[in-house]
Amino acid sequence: MHPAGLLVFAREVLTAGLFWQICVLIILLLLLCECAVRWWTTKRDDMPISLNSLFISTIVPFVRNRYDFLTWGFQSTGETVFRFRLLNKPVVAVSGESGRSTFLTAKGFDIHSGFKDLLGGIPLVRGVTSDLHGKTIAHIYRRLAMVQTQGSLSNLIPQLLADCCNTIEAWGKRGRLDPFPSIYHLIFQLTVRALTGTEIADDPAIVARLKHLYDEVDEGNTPAAILLPWWPGRGMIRKLLATKRIYDIITKAIDTRLKSGKPRDDTLQMLLDSGDDNMAVVGFTMGLIIAGARSTGTTASWLLTYLGAHPEWKARAHVEIESLIFTHSLTPYKAGAPLSDLSVALAQIPLNAWEGSTPVLDALIHETTRLAQPHTAMRKNVGPDMHIDGKLIPSGHYVVYPFSDVHLNEELYPDPWKFDPSRPRPDARYSYVGWGGGKTTCLGQRLAKLEMKLLSAVFLLGTDFSIVDNGGKALETLPRPNWNDILGCKPPKDSCFIQYHLNY
Repeated sequence: MHPAGLLVFAREVLTAGLFWQICVLIILLLLLCECAVRWWTTKRDDMPISLNSLFISTIVPFVRNRYDFLTWGFQSTGETVFRFRLLNKPVVAVSGESGRSTFLTAKGFDIHSGFKDLLGGIPLVRGVTSDLHGKTIAHIYRRLAMVQTQGSLSNLIPQLLADCCNTIEAWGKRGRLDPFPSIYHLIFQLTVRALTGTEIADDPAIVARLKHLYDEVDEGNTPAAILLPWWPGRGMIRKLLATKRIYDIITKAIDTRLKSGKPRDDTLQMLLDSGDDNMAVVGFTMGLIIAGARSTGTTASWLLTYLGAHPEWKARAHVEIESLIFTHSLTPYKAGAPLSDLSVALAQIPLNAWEGSTPVLDALIHETTRLAQPHTAMRKNVGPDMHIDGKLIPSGHYVVYPFSDVHLNEELYPDPWKFDPSRPRPDARYSYVGWGGGKTTCLGQRLAKLEMKLLSAVFLLGTDFSIVDNGGKALETLPRPNWNDILGCKPPKDSCFIQYHLNY
């Protein structure tokens, strides 16, 4: 900047209000820190190559277009490891088999700090869903394991099937719907059923309200709200208000249960009977509802879309479910019977059959998860310093690994955007990370897979459905999942619909 321009700028700052003076001071301090970090890192020969851009130019792309941003970073640097900054947060992106293996197995790479600081994707209540110590996190994991025991899931199957049938019937006997909000909402209902109590799950209005509030939390995750959580911006305030209302709904359900004195056979009762205090129950519920519904809802939406667009796989899955009913159900089910009859027949199929006798559904879920889970795993190196491909990952730095590096890798998956559940599994280490890998795997995958199988079974036998365009014509080519949409992986708006009618 020309000296005269500096004088004008200084005069304007001095005459501005205190708020703007503080803003300018913060920006100058951040720029100073940026320069200091760049000076220090140039002294290290083993530091990963930098994108050579100010932190301001990386914030919005990382939050809004993460897949494109990270893909461009690896391509432009020509390296398997590169670094950039998000305000005061130094971030290292890694790729390749070596980087993937180290990322998934390193003891010092902490998932909780990485997720909270770089994503901010769950409602944050201090001491309830944030700032949790190791014992509290382990306690939540134990409770999630209790929800997914053989007995708990077996008891849950009839309720999940009833929710599926009731929701689909509420859509009407025939129609055309966008699968991404509709199927996601259905999965949200199933997740609420599995992780809360009847006070919430039995009331469609409360479930819809919760869904809306979690959407508000997501929409409040602006770049500023994630990277400057203390800044009282619109996104932060919106997220805070939604979090408070979610908290109120859950605490009201707990109070209602305690005052009634009537035990119920659900997860809320299990938590209370286990001696958990109210805050532990709230923390379990607030965090896990959205953690489960997001990824499962995304996969389920695409799973039904792929089934509707691939008649051969739809037919194979249909035969598989009919075979399960024939083998295990004591109640005859005839094609064209009401969904309530179908629900009764499917509910008699034991959990071990749903989990061990559905190779077609397993292949469909595996391929859908590969294609339509736009995750970027996030960690913080809490120590010691690490090296990946000879490049330093200092303690205190954040580390990210995009699943696209493996799931859309042409060497591992030829024609990677093609939906092909029969494709051979690659031999490379951690060549599939749809449910995580190494020391961190999805602890809720047993429930998630069961929800998707039950939903698919109801759709396959209870409806006739296909994928069409906005005008009702069959689609010749499906749109691709949008990996920049980190929450829903949704295709362009109005690009595909499920056209269905109930089989009775």
